Amino acid sequence: MRCTGNPELMKRLNQSAILRTIREQGRISRADIAKTLRLNPSTVTRIVNGLIEEDLVFEEEGRGESTARGGRRPVLLEFNYKSSLIIGVDLGGSDIVGALSDLDGNILHHESICSRFAQEGLETLMALVQGLVDIPRLPGQEIRAIGIGAPGVTLSREGIVTWAPALGWRDVPLKQLVEERFGVPTFVENDVNLHALGEHWRGVGQGVKNLVCIFIGTGIGAGIIINGDLYRGANYAAGEVGYIIPSEKYLGQCCEGFGCLEYLAAGFGIAQRTCQAIREGNGEAILKQAGDDIEGVNAEHVFIAAREGDALACRIVADVVKYLAIAVANVISILDPQMIILGGGIAKSDDLILEPIKELVRDAVPVMPEIVVSQLGSDAGVLGAVTLAMRSTEDLIWELQDD
Repeated sequence: MRCTGNPELMKRLNQSAILRTIREQGRISRADIAKTLRLNPSTVTRIVNGLIEEDLVFEEEGRGESTARGGRRPVLLEFNYKSSLIIGVDLGGSDIVGALSDLDGNILHHESICSRFAQEGLETLMALVQGLVDIPRLPGQEIRAIGIGAPGVTLSREGIVTWAPALGWRDVPLKQLVEERFGVPTFVENDVNLHALGEHWRGVGQGVKNLVCIFIGTGIGAGIIINGDLYRGANYAAGEVGYIIPSEKYLGQCCEGFGCLEYLAAGFGIAQRTCQAIREGNGEAILKQAGDDIEGVNAEHVFIAAREGDALACRIVADVVKYLAIAVANVISILDPQMIILGGGIAKSDDLILEPIKELVRDAVPVMPEIVVSQLGSDAGVLGAVTLAMRSTEDLIWELQDD
């Protein structure tokens, strides 16, 4: 989209650029902003005054370096990260996690609800958000925005969750429903995309322009960042690696609710295969980890038993490693990222999967990227939701660029 002749768009672009410069530089003068962005000083002054009125920026007089002639020290501008707060929510298959954060990504309060309550519907999400809204704040400190990550295919611009198998949702207008309830701008994105944004902003992916975050939990998905920006795909379904077909015998088969790879290597699939083995008379050590409750068996129990040397658990983990290695190799061959980040509940068992995956992949791909485990853990999703909401309220350029 061309900006020439569109004063309102130019104003938004300049406002966004100035605010980002102040936030990234820490302390900076109006003159240095004008020089850095090649803007007219009067334009910078006008926009900065507006940002000060909105309490997004404050000034510290006499803090800068004086000129060579000993003139007056310039006034330095700082980003007021405490001016407002953002709510970030990650609707995972195992837990709903929510956080209240300032504009610098500092989490002030954390909430988590078990997934069995998530199945009851939207009201559980609404109750979690309401709890975060009701937390006491500083005078004048408002909730600036709400960011939500949902599992499955999500139309980010419209805020519609078209299909989330883990929650049983189809075509849920989540953005509209939350905004109507709380009157706060709300932004919805695929949950794994937000994990990638979180790691890129505050985690192990800081400073990496091209990365893929593969999240292995109840399902399997990938968040893709190319040249520093989130890549969603033509139909907002980029990164659905859980649908990778690991061999020809799975061609033409429909896996109800989940993708083929998810049935083989995600938490849901691991639990299903383990329960079947237990019903066939195997897996006593795994069942013991679950308190002899077959309905409570999950992937974590399998990994614990594998560490203790249980033969069935070791075979299942070895199979999971092979299937995940196939997914990682395919991602590397197609996207050539600098880094692959493994996240989610399964990645917590990196002592059993990380090095074996590297060994299987190393000689099978043209270029080997760095393969690491998530640094942020469960906070990656909520911090990704925070940065999504912050970017989206900072300007409307995302929408304007798509027009």
